[in-house]
Amino acid sequence: MRRILLILSVSLLLVSCSRLKKISLFSKKNKTGDTEKTANTKTHHTKKSSSFAAVYKSKDVEFKYQMAEQFYAKKRYNNAQELFESLIPSLKGDARYEDMYYKIGYCYYYEKDYANAENIFKTFTEYFPTSSKSEECEYMRAYCFYKQSPKVELDQTATNKAMNLMQAFINTHPTSPRSKDASDIMDKCREKLELKEYKSAELYYNLGYYKASAIAFGTVSENFPDSKRADEYKLEVIKAYFKYADASIEDKQPERYQKVLSECSDFLERFTDSKLINEVKQYKTQTTNILNKLKNEQAKKTSQQ
Repeated sequence: MRRILLILSVSLLLVSCSRLKKISLFSKKNKTGDTEKTANTKTHHTKKSSSFAAVYKSKDVEFKYQMAEQFYAKKRYNNAQELFESLIPSLKGDARYEDMYYKIGYCYYYEKDYANAENIFKTFTEYFPTSSKSEECEYMRAYCFYKQSPKVELDQTATNKAMNLMQAFINTHPTSPRSKDASDIMDKCREKLELKEYKSAELYYNLGYYKASAIAFGTVSENFPDSKRADEYKLEVIKAYFKYADASIEDKQPERYQKVLSECSDFLERFTDSKLINEVKQYKTQTTNILNKLKNEQAKKTSQQ
């Protein structure tokens, strides 16, 4: 019995050793393969990097220019931009300088570096005012500001700049095929500015600052008189002033409810076809009833004195 157990133990030990050896060999093979693969990748990237570095450091202007053109054609805009800019001192006055400067602007644009692209397009129009590409660069400068326009909640300086430059483009080039696009972009910018002002007024209302909200909604209505939502903004003015009057002390209420009536009358005169007329009339009726009630209460107090 002991002998049988001994034989079994030895057999199991040999099988385990054999498996461990295979696992070890397999791991070693994989590790070696991964190492070689990593080494090859590093070599590839190093060659690529060193290849561009060699071009960049070259003193052969023609060679560098041809390589920059190739990079541009292959949409390797970052490489093309670096080479083109390194050639500026050498190619000033050259017939190719204008086209190269034009392409530098687009290199930045395609890399989504709109701030630098805007600056290059602006400079292009100053350096080459009679160029056939000058009108395009003027438009692209304005378009770069549009591309920098941030979310509604943020500062809209870039949006305003885009609008102003697009308007200037339309004024300068009224027959340009790009004028229609410029006009469309202005509409989009205007909608964003309108929405920003609306959100500010709405925030005042939600926070309970009803007078500030009424003034802010009034400003939106005045700044965007042609807006599709102009009557909505005016209704918001009425609502805010109504809330403001309702939350006021009794002595201030008559004057403030009169302001609500004034806004209601203004609405009914300006927006005769609005779908919101019935709601405005309800506010007018409700406000009139409140004022009559306040007037009666005041009369009773006076008679009791």
